[in-house]
Parts: sequence; structure tokens; C-alpha cells
Amino acid sequence: MTNTQARHSGRVAVVTGASSGIGEATARRLAASGAAVALIARRADRLETLAKEIEQDGGTALVIAADVADADAMRAAATEVEAKLGRADLLFNNAGVMLAAPIDELATGDWQRMIDVNMTGLMNSIGAFVPHLVASAAEKGVADLVNTSSIGAQAIFPSFAVYVASKAYVTHLSKNLRADLGPKDVRVAVVEPGLVDTELQGHVTDAGANEWLDGVRETLTWLEPGDIAETVAFLTSLPARANVQQITVMPTAQV
Repeated sequence: MTNTQARHSGRVAVVTGASSGIGEATARRLAASGAAVALIARRADRLETLAKEIEQDGGTALVIAADVADADAMRAAATEVEAKLGRADLLFNNAGVMLAAPIDELATGDWQRMIDVNMTGLMNSIGAFVPHLVASAAEKGVADLVNTSSIGAQAIFPSFAVYVASKAYVTHLSKNLRADLGPKDVRVAVVEPGLVDTELQGHVTDAGANEWLDGVRETLTWLEPGDIAETVAFLTSLPARANVQQITVMPTAQV
């Protein structure tokens, strides 16, 4: 390994939503940089394939099939990570779901699913792994908590009200967590991507929202998951004294 490739050597990274998209790309990137990576998502088959590929490239990966919306499962995941890889010192909260419909359609099941995953699931992951991060920071001098939000936390997108509200929660929570965790040497960062080519758009069933997504896909070049993975790798490899608390990554042509 070169020094660049080994920037995360000795670290134990946990990635939620690791079965596809940004989570998968970030798990690969951190493993390539020397971290032992715990892969958490619901789709065990996808995680097994990813773990094998990481290991074939010389990395270390642990598969944990779990739903972030299940608090007990996330606590069990934290116990398993510590037993098999060691105490986590990097947590990338990326699991999320994006559903869209005009608010007057009263798609209450979709609303609840986004709340369960994007908000409650985030808190379940934080509750399970923050004790690891605090203990690791006390030992090593630094640990990292990185949360995935969205440009939607800052902007207005018709038919996406509940989704973008859930992401505004992620952004504001992340800023406030620094008050609790920063003095304990745990860096907290939130990444707000613009349009990224992932499975997330496949969650959308609303015809109007899909028409808009198809239109912007034709008019500008979207980000790739690897762009966000590189951003996370950068944030978590800075000197311990430096914490980029919020970063927005946009396609160049997305205004």
C-alpha cells in the first residue's frame, strides 16, 4: 500500500446502506484505504458479494444483515463489530429511502417508512455506535461520525416534502451533535449530495416526480456514488484537529 492508500489503516469503519450506491462505493473506498469495514444493510446477498470483492482486493469486510429501523438489530450489530473487528472508530450513516408524492395524496405509509429509516434508523445507528466512537476517540485521539443528508435539506422540491424534511433533520442534528461529541474528539460531518446516480431514484413511484427526475437526467450529468465515497474518505482522513462539519457536493451543472 502507498501512503495515500493506507490513510485509514488500523481503523474500523461501519457503513449502513452498504448494499448499493453511495454506501457500497464508500465501503469499497475505505477498505481500499486500509480500514476494516462492517457492511450493514438488509440485503445479505448483496453484502456477501461486496465482501468477497473487498477481500479479493486485499481488504477486510464483515457482513451484517440488519435493518437500521430495528434498534435491537443495530445494538446486536455493534456487539458483533466489536467482537469480530474491534471497536468502531468511523461510522458512515448512509441508509435511506426516498419516496415522493404530492402531500394531498396522503401517502401515509410512505411518510412513515421515510421517518422510520431516514430519521429513526439514523438514531438507532447513532445509539448503537456512538459509545464505540467516544471510547475510540479517547484511545486514539479521533473518531468520525459522518451522516448522509441531501441538497434537499436546503432547497424546495415539489412532491418530496417528507423526504427533504427528513434530510433537514439529518443536517441540523449533525450540526448539533458536534456540541456533544466534538469536545470528546469525535468529529461529526454531514454530506449533502445533489443528484447522484443510485438506486434511490428507483424508490420513486409517483409519475410526476419520475417525469421530473427523467428530465433532469437528460439535461445534466449526475454525480456518481464514487464522488461521495471520495468525499467521505477525505473528511475522515484529515488531521485530528480539523473537522469539516458540513459539505455540499453538487453536479457541476445542477443549480
